Amino acid sequence: MASFPPPGSLTLCELNRDLITVDALSDDRADQTYGKHLGLVFSPVPFQPPPPPLENDVPEQEATAAVTVPRKGPLALLQGLVNECLRHLFYPNDVHLLPEVNLQGVSWHLNRHIIAFISGPNQVLVRDYEDPDGKDSIILTNESQRDVRVLEWRPNGGRMLTVGCKSGICIWSASYPGNTASTRSGTISFVGNLSRGSGIRYLLVDFLRSQNGEHVSALTWSPDGRYLASASYESSSFTVWDVAQGVGTPIRRGLGGISMLKWSPTGDYFFASKFDGTFYLWETNTWTSEQWSSTSSGFVKCATWDPDGRMILLAFSKSSTLASVHFASKPPSLDAHLLPVELPEILSLTGSQGIEKIEWDNSGERLAVSFKGGDDVYGGLIAIYDTRRTPVISTSLIGFIRGPGENPTPISFSFHGKFKQGPLLSVCWSSGFCCTYPLLFRSHMLT
Repeated sequence: MASFPPPGSLTLCELNRDLITVDALSDDRADQTYGKHLGLVFSPVPFQPPPPPLENDVPEQEATAAVTVPRKGPLALLQGLVNECLRHLFYPNDVHLLPEVNLQGVSWHLNRHIIAFISGPNQVLVRDYEDPDGKDSIILTNESQRDVRVLEWRPNGGRMLTVGCKSGICIWSASYPGNTASTRSGTISFVGNLSRGSGIRYLLVDFLRSQNGEHVSALTWSPDGRYLASASYESSSFTVWDVAQGVGTPIRRGLGGISMLKWSPTGDYFFASKFDGTFYLWETNTWTSEQWSSTSSGFVKCATWDPDGRMILLAFSKSSTLASVHFASKPPSLDAHLLPVELPEILSLTGSQGIEKIEWDNSGERLAVSFKGGDDVYGGLIAIYDTRRTPVISTSLIGFIRGPGENPTPISFSFHGKFKQGPLLSVCWSSGFCCTYPLLFRSHMLT
């Protein structure tokens, strides 16, 4: 039977399909429950949550377009309308749909116990759990880093963090006493703040300016850490950057603004989705692609690869059913099949209005799902599923995670990519805490 956190309780961790709850979070209780297995406790990290959106809020771009237009002659007015239509056709702006997309608001370093998450409109918070003296988190902020949307650590690149924001990408790198982070030739180094314990500080070592100054709302690294892909809801093209050279190559397919980018774990495939309901699967050997259409189910709002990079799990804006794309043969073949993945409990138990966000852990054994709405009992919870991938994806509900604070809802969440002892899920809650939940079971460590 699925574990359910009673009202007023808080989820601490999973132990063999049982989601453990407590009355209050504490390091002592965490150490007694899972710390003895891991040798590490993940304390909640407080931050200032964003204010809830007002019903009458109008995005800046839309508000600007709503000003009174001076009177013009018929020809001038017609030409203005044509120009506006062309601008929206070739430079789409889907900012009003962006809140529905699972933006990467929290990211684990692949090889270290270091987490980074968006902690304010213009700032990022970094917490190093390996630093015994680093109880205080590091805040990364700079005048170039405005309206942060997405972030991701660079694979195989030391402690380098990329942050998508207004007009481009901020690249931060850790600097140590006696070993200063290097900047790309021709760029200015901006100093971030200092960690009190270890003496580590982060420098803004580069700023990659986006094409036409678009707001970067999607980022994904190639697994080898050589290339970075970025995109914007304001554009129908994405850019693949050679970060060492600071050079970007734009790639375009279709007309809709881009909602999401995801490089496969093996690097053989690349996924790009658009707000018009189309998505593209690329093979990265020759950069050819196949177009898929999901217009009847809406656009892709969440996408997550399996560990082997041979299937990708998708959630759509107008569907309560997930779908998986299975590649029929080895790379560079793009032959694939689209299969449904049912999560019946999301509707039957929770009274929700559909799926909101999904994340799949690196072992392929745990799937985290948040959902729209929900009744008074299930609202704001995250469902945890046991998953199997052979021959197709199947799921089994383990239970639900409840966050701290008053009426918490998940803002963003992500799994650690290479945590050996089992899946490690971190959730940024609307109540102003980033909490980490070890999901521990026998196939990984318990006996």
